[in-house]
Amino acid sequence: MPAQQVLVGGSSSLNMFSDALKRCYLNGPMPGFTPWCKLEKVKFICPVPGYDWHFHILDTFGAEMVTVPTDENGPDMVMVEELAKDPDVRGLICVPMYSNPTGVTFSDETVERLAAMETAAQDFRLFWDNAYCVHHLYDDRRDRLANIYEACARYGHEDRVLMFTSTSKITFAGSGVCAMGASPSNIDCAAELIQYQLVCYDKLNQLRHARFLPDLNAVDKHMKKHALIIRPKFELVLSMLEDGLGSLPNVSWTRPKGGYFICLSAPRGCAKRVIDLCAEAGVKLTPAGATYPHGVDPDDRIIRIAPTYPPLEELRQAM
Repeated sequence: MPAQQVLVGGSSSLNMFSDALKRCYLNGPMPGFTPWCKLEKVKFICPVPGYDWHFHILDTFGAEMVTVPTDENGPDMVMVEELAKDPDVRGLICVPMYSNPTGVTFSDETVERLAAMETAAQDFRLFWDNAYCVHHLYDDRRDRLANIYEACARYGHEDRVLMFTSTSKITFAGSGVCAMGASPSNIDCAAELIQYQLVCYDKLNQLRHARFLPDLNAVDKHMKKHALIIRPKFELVLSMLEDGLGSLPNVSWTRPKGGYFICLSAPRGCAKRVIDLCAEAGVKLTPAGATYPHGVDPDDRIIRIAPTYPPLEELRQAM
């Protein structure tokens, strides 16, 4: 994105995302649109399995969450395009690259269709949480995500997308910097409101980051060091899943090329029991259902595995 179309913030992209959603509710997405809090109903399309904190934030605003299944290309676009015809549907929220928890990256066709699709709501917004955009596990096998802003601009929908990211899994957890990228109109509108909300973000921390990561090449070199730490953990988990569960029916898991998670699909009706048994054995997993709105996985199948934190030997024990 051009620098003038980026707002750099504090340590939390979730805060920046939540703040952008709040402005939609209190002020309207841009001048001329009705604030969403004055609408009878606001619905959001939520690809699932998805990121639990997204769902919690939408819940705090009282948004109705409509789920759409995902595959290796991203959300089911036939369903998304049909849902977008509903005037109450105001947006879609997603992690488009190395998704949480599936590790899937949206295909070029999915990005194109999200940018091109007709929406009944003129103020429809894509909340594009690109949290893992540089978190590759392999140099020679990197996913590539098409540029959603350029695609939206081609179809005359440049105001549609709000893009978010942060360095919380790049530099320091809780002490990084975040950013929002969007059209000039969206940025102008947000900047005008934000200036009265706070004097400024932590400029010294922003300066530290600008000096430590002066360009994309510096980011790439730094992330290769992360990959050296994290890649063996992913490979261990995948190897042990294959050895332990590879012959079982109705069990599958993702093999991501980046990001932070592996998504295990257990037999129908088993995820809660698996997670309870793990807890009894001293292994902590994300609660069953967390990857769905309101914590309800209708098939009770999805288990999110986050292998990045434990040392290898502890990870081996846990697995």
